[in-house]
Amino acid sequence: MTWPDDSLPVAAEARPVIVCTAYRGVFFGYAVAVDGDTIFLKKARMAIRFGTTRGVMELAETGPTPKSRLSARADIEVRKITAVIEVTAAAAERWEV
Repeated sequence: MTWPDDSLPVAAEARPVIVCTAYRGVFFGYAVAVDGDTIFLKKARMAIRFGTTRGVMELAETGPTPKSRLSARADIEVRKITAVIEVTAAAAERWEV
């Protein structure tokens, strides 16, 4: 898969999602398509420690907390997907901090 315009930080059609994997990986990023065996995430970050009291869904609803530990950003391909969770605009802003 190629992005519509790699000169942009995130494709205009991309939306913020959290992708969970069979290996217990939890990744936030921007995806154009979320169907299929592989999801391509732009500006992805891994949740190393949730730091939440209401689990992974809290990361999608309100974003990371001060206790959360996040990885650096990278463009990645995610495989062995078990869930794709839509992320609110407010939560996406907190992932970007």
